[in-house]
Amino acid sequence: MAAKKVCETTSSWSSKKLMEEVQRWSGMKPKGVSLRYMMEFGSTPTHRNLLISAQFLHNQLPIRLARRAMDLHSLPFGLSLKPAVLQVRDWYLDSFRDLRSFPEIKDTNDELEFTQMLKMIKVRHNNVVPTMALGVQQLKKSLDPKIDYEDLDEIQQFLDRFYMSRIGIRMLIGQHVALHDTNPPPDCVGYIHTKMSPVEVARCASEDARAICLREYGSAPDVNIYGDPSFTFPYVPIHLHMMVFELVKNSLRAVEERFMDSDKVAPPIRLIVSDEGGGIPRSGLPKIFTYLYSTAKNPMDERSELGTANVATMAGYGYGIPISRLYARYFGGDLQTISMEGYGTDAYLHLSRLGDSQEPLP
Repeated sequence: MAAKKVCETTSSWSSKKLMEEVQRWSGMKPKGVSLRYMMEFGSTPTHRNLLISAQFLHNQLPIRLARRAMDLHSLPFGLSLKPAVLQVRDWYLDSFRDLRSFPEIKDTNDELEFTQMLKMIKVRHNNVVPTMALGVQQLKKSLDPKIDYEDLDEIQQFLDRFYMSRIGIRMLIGQHVALHDTNPPPDCVGYIHTKMSPVEVARCASEDARAICLREYGSAPDVNIYGDPSFTFPYVPIHLHMMVFELVKNSLRAVEERFMDSDKVAPPIRLIVSDEGGGIPRSGLPKIFTYLYSTAKNPMDERSELGTANVATMAGYGYGIPISRLYARYFGGDLQTISMEGYGTDAYLHLSRLGDSQEPLP
């Protein structure tokens, strides 16, 4: 089995050798993948195509992991030494070592064993986002409360690179693994749904967001969705679900807290899905896209242990909106907001149909 093969090889790796390898691979340039090519290539998941895909990942994933591991090793303001960040760094080092220890992929059996290892790596990294966010919260608690967050721009830039890279890594692994599904859902090519209905995805994401709001507050405003359910285009449903979920969750919290002690009925959240090209202003409030900012109560006040980083919260870690924007940009789209103080905020999620745009490689 692959796990045994990897374990026997990696046990001989010294810490010094590992870091030398990480440093060497971090200097290599990763190759981006055309999103259209990803869909067309996956439409015929033959043994040969799966073998080519595995060989590509075997070569490219260590580069992406090494680059992020080196970043995690040299962060300013002592962020690299925070317990949560050290945990994330160890996950990246372990995955890099597993990939580099796996022998050359020559046939279908090798490819299947490699795919099983990829599944384990993907699970290992499931909690990277909340754990990294926990590390940022740990940093905030240790900083002077009067510090100007603009002075922390270097951390902001790192987190953008780090999270964008993670989106790409999980997309490539998830796409490869999903292509092994012998009974894929209709119109699906791995992670990509060739006829995705944004209205249907928005409905599911809104229901999930309302469930968390109900759990947190005991009630939740309605979410009214306007759009044509028959309108479809190629996209990754789990990515759109995540973006809509975060946006609706923020809206629900804002409305619920504003009308909590009011005799007035809380107004519904309006979600409009349209297939129109222009006319939406792309300007907004830059602060909500920073990872060290949140209007909600700091969850570190209640849960400071690493083991609770995967507990779903209504808000407070400060990563939902900025990461949603990265998900949009990964596919050539964008996320912008326009806010009118005392009235409300409009969020504009621009989605680009899968085309020839390359992955943005940080």
